[in-house]
Amino acid sequence: MNKKDTKILLVDDEPDIIEIVGYNLKNAGYQVFTANNGKEAILQAEKHQPHLIILDVMMPFMDGIETCEILRNNPKFTETIITFFTARGEDYSQFAGFNAGADDYITKPIKPKLLVSKVKALLRRSNITKNESDEITLDNLTINREEYKVTKEGVVINLPRKEFELLALLASKPNKVFKRRDILNQVWGNDVIVGGRTIDVHVRKLREKIGEDCIKTVKGVGYKFKLNE
Repeated sequence: MNKKDTKILLVDDEPDIIEIVGYNLKNAGYQVFTANNGKEAILQAEKHQPHLIILDVMMPFMDGIETCEILRNNPKFTETIITFFTARGEDYSQFAGFNAGADDYITKPIKPKLLVSKVKALLRRSNITKNESDEITLDNLTINREEYKVTKEGVVINLPRKEFELLALLASKPNKVFKRRDILNQVWGNDVIVGGRTIDVHVRKLREKIGEDCIKTVKGVGYKFKLNE
């Protein structure tokens, strides 16, 4: 995917943020669309189908958490990368963001060059995963990495991007224990800093959707996909 074809939706209620961040992203070669609240963001997302959405957390009319949840419940945005842009450094906002289906978060203030680098990293990991075309079938679960589609007993389960990537990684080698460090590197990348509870949040959400027994915790080490015996 070329930069000129890559669409980014920037959502923030602060005009200065929209102007500065938007300018730097456009200057880096991306198509940039903007919104100043959650309700407008949903309309703009429907209209432009962006590859990446950068959402502020604290906004009028509809905050970023609620906006993210609505977008994630829409099949049109299953493959869309969503990252939060927040000045709040509390663990709560990050935890709530991942629960809502976000892929990452960016803390304000951030230097323009670092912002562009982070955007490049998010889009690069997206392209790597999208190029996978094989299908994994384990017990009653089928994972199609080309279509970003998970089916259990014939029923399609819609997963946010990072939940899908985590599931595909664990299922690629059933019963292999993946260390937490390796999961972070392969799913989130070395150049992206995420909170220590990120994997735990995503595993919990996966268990709710595909079954409590599919992913086993190996205390002090990491996680593995457990086949039925």
